[in-house]
Amino acid sequence: MAARNGRTVRDLRRANRTAVLQRLYFDGPLSRFELGPATGLSSGSVSNVVADLVADGLVEEAGSVDSDGGRPRTLLRVAPGSGHMIGVDVGETRVRVELFDLTLTELARVERPLSPQRYEVEAIVDHIRHGIAEVLDTAGLAPERLLGVGIGVPGIVERTGDRGALVHGQTIGWDAVPLEALLRARSPLPDTVPYFIDNGAKTLGQAEMWFGAGRGARNAVVVLFGSGVGASLVTPDVEQGRAVEWGHLTVRVRGRRCRCGALGCLEAYAGAESLLARWREEGGRVPDGTDEETALTTMLAAAYPSEGAAADPVALAVLEETAEYLGAGLSDLINLFQPERILIGGWAGLALGSRFLPAVRRHAMSYALRHPAGKVTVDLGRLGPDAVTVGAAILPLADFFARGGRRPDPAPEYPVPAWRTALQERTPR
Repeated sequence: MAARNGRTVRDLRRANRTAVLQRLYFDGPLSRFELGPATGLSSGSVSNVVADLVADGLVEEAGSVDSDGGRPRTLLRVAPGSGHMIGVDVGETRVRVELFDLTLTELARVERPLSPQRYEVEAIVDHIRHGIAEVLDTAGLAPERLLGVGIGVPGIVERTGDRGALVHGQTIGWDAVPLEALLRARSPLPDTVPYFIDNGAKTLGQAEMWFGAGRGARNAVVVLFGSGVGASLVTPDVEQGRAVEWGHLTVRVRGRRCRCGALGCLEAYAGAESLLARWREEGGRVPDGTDEETALTTMLAAAYPSEGAAADPVALAVLEETAEYLGAGLSDLINLFQPERILIGGWAGLALGSRFLPAVRRHAMSYALRHPAGKVTVDLGRLGPDAVTVGAAILPLADFFARGGRRPDPAPEYPVPAWRTALQERTPR
């Protein structure tokens, strides 16, 4: 039966379940009495929804509190073991796979390092699939208990009806890679477990907005500062965030060659890869074969030595130049979107940390228009190196909430291009 606004009774039940689940998730434990004002539902609706959720094993009792002159009120919370998600970060230096319970408590993790500048599709797909199998085995969890697998990737993600999610990662040499179809091929997961694939900066932003430094902000930009740079915009119009290819904003005409092939991109000056390249060009020394994260640590130690040692003036100069480019890039985000907060995360952003941030702030404020600059704060993210995997795991969690705590339908079958069949043949059965 449809209501006057076109919503069916089933839609209303799902919305009510969603409202109760979300309030318990973010603000719980709560009593039934408190859930009424928190959700806007009547006491009768709250009682019915809670009974359904308890029967489904999604909500459980969590003690009691005294009431004013009456019987103690039972507190309710979301049951941590009632659902599980996997978050995957296809990063620039490693593939990280983590298994979480419904409250995003980590249960198991696997990390696979990537060779510098090597993003072979087959190798990364193998890392993801084998990582999923390993964390499930470590936790002793049956695959069908997963609500989904969220994956953060570098590049633009296109969702198609007939091929699943395609990844356009120009900086890593991925051209319309059918990542979802490839993962489905010989997948260790049943068709009832969906994949949610999105840009890594967006998943970072999702995590910081839900659980980190973005909580409470209506307008925010979350920056992923790694080998390159990217950003996610969150506004009331795009509450789930929108990835923006901020790193490929042109900041210098006929400037340095970016790894995307263009000249003068912000990423060619502000990413860790370009930062280290410029230091080497100026005489900075990093042992051959050193990975990017170790190389940046070496540079930081040279620029900010222990007490009593002399700082490397070249390293300091390159870092200051990088801070200016990054600040100038942030000023464009400030002028364009006028956010309340800008948050900087990513492995390089976290490594540079508080020593680097004042210079970035100073340059951002000097390049931005005074009015929006006076309303924005620029800070580091709070969730650390796991923020992308946490944000990726939020993708299936958000879908689960939107369904009112119902599991998704079986995923459609996506054909794998013929040129990828070798991948299927190599996969152990």
